[in-house]
Amino acid sequence: MFRGHSYRSLDPKGRLMLPPEFREEVLRHDPEGRLMLTSFDECVCGYPIPEWEKIEKSFMAVNVLNATLRNLQRRIIAGAMEVTLDKQGRILVPPHLRSYGALDKDVVLAGMVTKFEIWDQGRFEARLQATDENLDAGMAELAAAGFELRL
Repeated sequence: MFRGHSYRSLDPKGRLMLPPEFREEVLRHDPEGRLMLTSFDECVCGYPIPEWEKIEKSFMAVNVLNATLRNLQRRIIAGAMEVTLDKQGRILVPPHLRSYGALDKDVVLAGMVTKFEIWDQGRFEARLQATDENLDAGMAELAAAGFELRL
């Protein structure tokens, strides 16, 4: 599972060193180090191949006559790219995904259990701030959805 977050820097070529625990998780799912990157929710999402295949199968079951679903499929699937960890544990974030996520230099990798997100550091911190400002409403939504959080 992908957990926690890590502050990193993209190099001038768009390469990003994954934290060791993220690399291990990618390699656990694919010994060759392959994973899928796509754009969603103002960040770039990284999926191990088996998790990505679940998403593709889900999209195969949707009604292609529904324009909203087609547009979401286009955003998530058509913009996706397979990347491979290099020997130093880096991935190359493609230019179109760097542009979408406003990824320039300082980034945050955020573990999200079955995937990880790559955020522009400023966007990530702003998103956390907005979440903190609406924490009570968010907790109420979690409870209404049947989620139990015992802290």
